[in-house]
Amino acid sequence: MDSRFNDIFTSEANEVFKVVFFPDRIYHNEYLNATRSPRYRYNVQEVRGYLDITVLKGEVYVDGTRLAGFLRIEYRGSRLVEQTRIKNRFLGERLVAWIKLRDATDANTPEARVTLHWDQWVEAYQTEIWETLEMPATTHHDFMVLDMMGDDGSITRVDAFSSLLADPHVVRRVELAFREAEVNEPFGTFISDQDAAWDNNLLRSHQEPRVPEPSSQLNTVADQNYLLDFQRGWYRDALTVTPVRYRNAMMDGDSNPDAAPGNIILMRWLFQRELGGSMIFFHEVTVPAGKIEGNHQHIGSEELYYVVSGEGIAYLRVGDDPATDAKDSSGKDLFEIEERHVMGLSPAQFRRLPIKAGSMIFTKSGGMHGIRNTGSTEDLKFVAFLYQSR
Repeated sequence: MDSRFNDIFTSEANEVFKVVFFPDRIYHNEYLNATRSPRYRYNVQEVRGYLDITVLKGEVYVDGTRLAGFLRIEYRGSRLVEQTRIKNRFLGERLVAWIKLRDATDANTPEARVTLHWDQWVEAYQTEIWETLEMPATTHHDFMVLDMMGDDGSITRVDAFSSLLADPHVVRRVELAFREAEVNEPFGTFISDQDAAWDNNLLRSHQEPRVPEPSSQLNTVADQNYLLDFQRGWYRDALTVTPVRYRNAMMDGDSNPDAAPGNIILMRWLFQRELGGSMIFFHEVTVPAGKIEGNHQHIGSEELYYVVSGEGIAYLRVGDDPATDAKDSSGKDLFEIEERHVMGLSPAQFRRLPIKAGSMIFTKSGGMHGIRNTGSTEDLKFVAFLYQSR
């Protein structure tokens, strides 16, 4: 990190902007492995995070001379803890990470498995993969650092990664999945891939407009891993993104009177796996005149709708926003109540909320919502942010 950034952050004049300027401990050398010895220094060039995962890349210096490019993986394992408990086991001091690196052209995509070690310094499982562990012939590693090195060490080397780590800027994307250790401690029994508990981002998938057929499974691409993207910015025209078409989105076709063969809505998937933090997607939804996105419940996620054009009705379950339960001076509900089908669940009571450009619907985990275009000619368009709420 540029040392001048600290001056920006600590300036009283910039106090209001600290939500934008957000320095993090991951830039501090004292938390990285080789800094047990003062001979070693890290130049952390880039950091990315997603949920429990942090990935750092950069260079390692010894006695002031560059030794190697490096990649550091940190994983806090909350999801894997739950997956392992389902199997009546517990996580130990080590985990296994599956890692795939990608350059900008996807011409070089090596993959490997490495061991992660629990580290009390950062309260996470971690390892550092260095371009090389070999010191120049005229010197040697400090014994405190050498003790951490090896095939299963917290500082290790992967032959397939060395060419990319020679210039860490070349590493554009990192794909990751995690499993419990291969040996079940303290019993010493082997755990196969098939029996192991895995955290592969809840069988993560993303959407692509591969075919125009509404709700085609061909438009759902299975990823089954985490992706951390080191690209720094994107410039796009949303209108050039081909939408994916969905028939009777978020509704059960057999029992819902709104379900019909022609009830087709369109979603432009603008950003998905590019996002970090806990974000899942940002997309634009088009609901044609007279069409509807069915009512559904969010579990483990939160979603924000922002209407950009058109008019319609948003459905919010009674009680989810107490302000919508208000009554007028005569005791009449300000917003009508309507019983609506809920995808996969029993019908529920919903408030009918008029929406237009500028209207917002924010639904937390456990909440229910849906949206209808009540117009006769104009599309109803809104953008949606979805993120995991753990």
